Amino acid sequence: MTEHMKGLLITALGVLMVVPDSLFVRLIQADPVTIVFWRAFVAGSLIFTGCLLFQGLAGFRAVLKTGWPGALYIALMSTTAPGFVMAIALTSVANVVFIFASMPIFAAIFSRIFLREPFSLRMILTMAAVLPGLGIIAYGSTENAIANWRGDLIALTVSASFAAALTTVRKVRATSMVPAIPISYFLSALIMLIWATPGQAMPSQWPLVLGHGGFIALSTCLLTLGPRYLASAEVSLLILLESVLAPLLVWVAIGEDPGPWAISGGAVVISALLVSNMVALRRRPQRRA
Repeated sequence: MTEHMKGLLITALGVLMVVPDSLFVRLIQADPVTIVFWRAFVAGSLIFTGCLLFQGLAGFRAVLKTGWPGALYIALMSTTAPGFVMAIALTSVANVVFIFASMPIFAAIFSRIFLREPFSLRMILTMAAVLPGLGIIAYGSTENAIANWRGDLIALTVSASFAAALTTVRKVRATSMVPAIPISYFLSALIMLIWATPGQAMPSQWPLVLGHGGFIALSTCLLTLGPRYLASAEVSLLILLESVLAPLLVWVAIGEDPGPWAISGGAVVISALLVSNMVALRRRPQRRA
């Protein structure tokens, strides 16, 4: 098996593992804060154990040596888990995942501001196409009973936070930041514990709680390993699968209809990013030549 094929398989499996995330949030009968606590604690514990088994304490020491970029990465990542669950609690799953698909736009903006990387014409055109799609989704939140602009705004904030974390980690790209992920999850769980009621979800729902954390832990590790063997455009294309499959899974499993506005706006966002990434992939062989 080639390195490229290995990267495709690992990344695709990681994407498939994250697809049920929003469904777990819908199925677990507990308040959002408690769901965040268990999601972060279980996933963080599993990844922490894996890091100890494969890297020992060396990986954590390396993360500590990254200084402020590592600390900022941990802080930003610790906000994504609570933000995701709160967004799902307040608006439709389709709105959340379609808004999350805009993450490359935020990444490009932050790279321009903090890393002095210029905007390419391709990215400018992509932004111009994605923004109307987000506008359609936002408008649809006023027409759909299960959607709400507050949840949409939280989803947009989480998308920006995740993009900022990915931009920050590029400052320390020589260091594996996988051990930083359980630290950020434990930080989220510790903060949520102030308001959470862990017994609300345990022990009656322990299969859902452990399954939720397990899927997140696996997807996080796979999506950290797989992209090392792929171009960023290929990774972006694979991650778009989650934006398509997650709303479909929730629709089929519990009948949550995303509504025509979310589907229309999501189609605009996904199409723009799809075309953009396909153009980037076509240009890649030309650069090599």
